[in-house]
Amino acid sequence: MKFDIEVRVELKKGALDAEGETVAKSLGLLGYDVKHVDAIKVYRIAVEAKSEKAAKTIVSEASERLLANPVIQDYSVRVV
Repeated sequence: MKFDIEVRVELKKGALDAEGETVAKSLGLLGYDVKHVDAIKVYRIAVEAKSEKAAKTIVSEASERLLANPVIQDYSVRVV
């Protein structure tokens, strides 16, 4: 069966979010009253698997190996 999986990757609490800070600063320069921006990546992955659990396991493994840096990032996996 085909499953559409969404992976959300974000920095761990306390990690420097240079991209988010740059966007917040730029928005301020454009006149927007923005206090904070978090840069978050979202991947949508279609995967073939025998079950939802198996699909989530496949994508979780791929996330640990490629999509997220476990030292500074957390990720979550959900079926869309």
